[in-house]
Order: sequence, then C-alpha cells, then structure tokens
Amino acid sequence: MDAPAPKSIFARKRDLLYLSFFAIHIPIVFCVDVLPVYPEWMKPEPLLALRQWYIDTYQDRFFSAPPPWFSMYIWMELLYHAPLSAWAVGALMRDDPKVPIHLLIYACQTGITTMTCIAEYLSWDSFTNEQKLSLSGLYVPYLALSVFMGVDMFRRLEKRSAPGATTTSTKKQL
Repeated sequence: MDAPAPKSIFARKRDLLYLSFFAIHIPIVFCVDVLPVYPEWMKPEPLLALRQWYIDTYQDRFFSAPPPWFSMYIWMELLYHAPLSAWAVGALMRDDPKVPIHLLIYACQTGITTMTCIAEYLSWDSFTNEQKLSLSGLYVPYLALSVFMGVDMFRRLEKRSAPGATTTSTKKQL
C-alpha cells in the first residue's frame, strides 16, 4: 500500500506558520544575528547600519555589549539554526516525515536560549521597565512560537508512536 500523498502546505496551517517563520528567520540570522562572527571584509555597510539601527532602537545589550556566553549562542545560530532553517523550508513544503523530530529539537534549543536571554535582560538594573518591555516585545513572541512548536511537534510524534498507529514503512510492509 502506498503512503498517502503529502498535503499541500496551505492545508497545514501550523506548518504554514512555521514556514513563514523560517523564511523570515534565515535573512535575520545572516543579516543581523551572526554579523559579529563575519570577517571584516564580509561586513557590508548596509548590514552594519541595520545592526546599528537595531541597537539604537532597542538598546539590546546582547548586540552592543554581549555577555561572554552570548558568543556561543551566535555560533549556534550560524552552525545549527541557519542550516536547520534552510532544511525546514523545503521539508515543510514537501511535508517531510522528519519535520516533527527536527523541529522538536529546534524548538527545545530555541526555547532554552530565548528564556536565558529573557532572564538576563530582566536582570539589567540599568534598564527601565519600559526598555525591558520593549525587549520583551521581541523576545517573548520568539519564545511563545518555540513553546507552541515544541508542543505541536511532541504531539505529532506522540500520535505516531501511539498503539495502533501506522507509519509509512509499516504501511509498505502490509
């Protein structure tokens, strides 16, 4: 018995949300987040100006005076988030059965790193509540999406492994 044809991305509303997120996330990673690890010759003025605008607008210390541990997060973005995000765009479009496991791992890692950043900026004594609220407008939705994605992917995997569930390989054997 053949596996059912993949559903259109437009019929999978949550996957469409994730696809939209990753499509937006990829340029942000390369244009803003990982700029500090680029060699000087790879830092074009428009990207430096964009990053400076972000710093001036939000006073986000992770970008202006990052704590020592934050460089590890930048490298995770470059070495894990960027490749996973690129893979996820295609995988979500084709309804790849590996999406739930990969996006569960991504959601857990992203949720933990985002919570760390939130805890850190909430401890910045020199920041007003208004400044912290402004940063929360950027970080909390990212955390919320990570939690939502993690719960969604966990449930998808749980559904697959429930007694009586059939997988594509099981169906092919029948």
